[in-house]
Amino acid sequence: MKTDSKNTAIDDETKPLTLLELASSCLAAAFGVQSQANKRRDFTRGKPLQFVVIGVSFTALFLLSLLVIVKLVIGN
Repeated sequence: MKTDSKNTAIDDETKPLTLLELASSCLAAAFGVQSQANKRRDFTRGKPLQFVVIGVSFTALFLLSLLVIVKLVIGN
């Protein structure tokens, strides 16, 4: 069976981002190390609501982990 590389490229550009791709984009954006190719992928395949939800979740998780670490170090 022969696959057409043009159809594969078109399919890759239209399919939505996976949860792993969204999470890695969020982490890369938080550290400021996002590659140009991933930025292009995010803007073509991603939906803004997905990034808002992942970003807010990441921020809440980050703040919660900082709170837990501070409480452990200070000793309540």
